[in-house]
Amino acid sequence: MKEIVLQGQAQRMRAAVLEDGELVEVYEEEGLISRLVGNIYRGRVINVLPGMQAAFIDIGLEKNAYLYVGDAVPFQYEEDERLPPSNELRVEQVLKPRQELLAQVTKEPVGSKGARITTNLTIPGRYAVLMPNTKYIGVSRKITEEAERTRLREIAREACPEDKGIIVRTLAKGIEAKELATDFRELVALWERLEKKIPHVSIPGLVHQDVDLVSRAIRDWVDQEVKIITVNQPEVAEGMRNALRELGHPAANHVQLVYKEDIFSDYGIDDKIRQALQPKVWLKSGGYLVIQQTEALTVIDVNTGKYVGDKSLQDTILHINQEAALEIARQLRLRNLGGIIVIDFIDMTSEEDKEQLLQVLEKAVARDKLKCQVMGLTQLGLVEMTRKKVGQTLEVRYGHPCPHCDGSGKI
Repeated sequence: MKEIVLQGQAQRMRAAVLEDGELVEVYEEEGLISRLVGNIYRGRVINVLPGMQAAFIDIGLEKNAYLYVGDAVPFQYEEDERLPPSNELRVEQVLKPRQELLAQVTKEPVGSKGARITTNLTIPGRYAVLMPNTKYIGVSRKITEEAERTRLREIAREACPEDKGIIVRTLAKGIEAKELATDFRELVALWERLEKKIPHVSIPGLVHQDVDLVSRAIRDWVDQEVKIITVNQPEVAEGMRNALRELGHPAANHVQLVYKEDIFSDYGIDDKIRQALQPKVWLKSGGYLVIQQTEALTVIDVNTGKYVGDKSLQDTILHINQEAALEIARQLRLRNLGGIIVIDFIDMTSEEDKEQLLQVLEKAVARDKLKCQVMGLTQLGLVEMTRKKVGQTLEVRYGHPCPHCDGSGKI
């Protein structure tokens, strides 16, 4: 069962997603400031760096944003025979100092690094994502039934303007053509309003801000698995009921209002966040994980700990590894870990057990709305996988470096 908890306190709104009682995602907004990912800006090229195949762009934030050449090339350039593929293009062929451009934030600024941006704009709706600058019709890979993929692609092709692109989201699975077409029209209408607004926005300046946390919850998280939505503010509860009724979602009848300032405490959410900031994660069986983060890589070690099993050594190892795979998938979502992930499961000798473990891990990460890819086992027996980087990690959002050792020391 999936449950969403929304807690408003003063100018702060927090949201938590629980699956079968376990915390899997947590978000927050302070005052009128929301996350930057998804925002669209008018910007100006400040520096072009051929040695890094990138440029720094002033979009009006504290630090200049980073634009890699591959993110500066519109998709249709790759279909133009007059230009080389994007991986062969030089940044100086695409960007010039003082050049003006429209860009969208794809990664939040972290530490000394500015935000990462792209010129390939996307406008997300509940059932689809509009790509105003490219001609492409796609369907979420998480919709695997070929007949449903074909149906959705045909609806998208009929409803999408010829000069624009659409990606059908996972939430669109099984919905009627009319609902999907309505979502398309609303996205196109939004983009047309933005096109009229763009010339009047100063450079650098904000053109479009993604929706607030409550609206994102309705748009991105409320699927058919959501059974309960718990809220502590009457106006938020009523707004969610009305929005879900318009969508015809059964959860509209299961939005419960709790008159309590701190409903997170009822679910132990803050305690679970504190636990997720620790490197060691205990498994229910008595085994444990050790999770270590670097800037580009996360390493996870699996240990038997207190678990000794009750059958054979092979069964003991397989049980611990499978339990660890499920917990790793949850921890990646909760900690919002992205990039390259290397997992050192307990060594197994059986090829059948190894294949079974990879299947368990792939099935577990398939629940993640961010793209995850399990690459398989290396020659050293390590499992390699990747997870798309979006937003800040839990550690960055809730942690602070130690002023004495800068996070590198031990007592």
